[in-house]
This record gives sequence, structure tokens and C-alpha cells, in this order.
Amino acid sequence: MNRSFRFFVLSALVGFYASSALAGGNAGQSLRVDATAYNSLPAQTDDDPNVAAWGDELKPGMKAIAVSRDLLNLYGLKHRDKVRISGMDGEFEVLDKMHRRWEKKIDIYMGKDRRKALRFGRKRVTISW
Repeated sequence: MNRSFRFFVLSALVGFYASSALAGGNAGQSLRVDATAYNSLPAQTDDDPNVAAWGDELKPGMKAIAVSRDLLNLYGLKHRDKVRISGMDGEFEVLDKMHRRWEKKIDIYMGKDRRKALRFGRKRVTISW
């Protein structure tokens, strides 16, 4: 391979990786969203409150979130992705999806503790994944 061709290939590869890093891919993304909390209670979910949208079983104490569908379809979040939430400790796992009417919104799972969810209220947070 001649030297100019190798330089061309190397330059193309560097350009490709740099542009994909700038585009974000699915690594190192962050987004401001509205956050609320929800519980495994029939009044807040459907007739099987311990089963999330993808079939995962929700149990009190889990660090799980439900996400609006635009976060899945437009922003690249996926089932079982790990998400950090500003102002909260640890990582939360994407295990549930919200109704289509919501946009740029997450719901933080708080087991069966309705008071804890009500105290959380509604907050503007930054999520990163």
C-alpha cells in the first residue's frame, strides 16, 4: 500500500470516529427531562402492577424507571439501559415505558410507598446514559 493511500484511509477512519463521537451515538448522552415517581399500585398502573411494559417484574427497592417513548425512539434509550439522574444516587435501569402522550419525561419507581412518591413530586432533572 502506498503512503498516500494509507494516509487517506487513516484520515477517513479518524474522521468517522470523531463524527460518531460528536453525534453521541448511545454513549455519553444527557438530557433535561421532567421526573415524577410511581408505585406498584393498581390505581397507578394496569391490572398487573408488578409487571412492567417489557415483562420485567418490579419489586420494591429496585432502582428502575419508566421513560417516555420519545426517549426510546428519538434519543436512543433502550430497555435495560443504565441511567444516572441528577440529584439521585446510583444508576437506574430502564424497565418500563410510559403512555405515548408523555414527552421528555421519566417516572422513578418507588415500590409501594405512595407517600414517598408524593413527596418526590415533580422535578426537572438531567439524565445521562
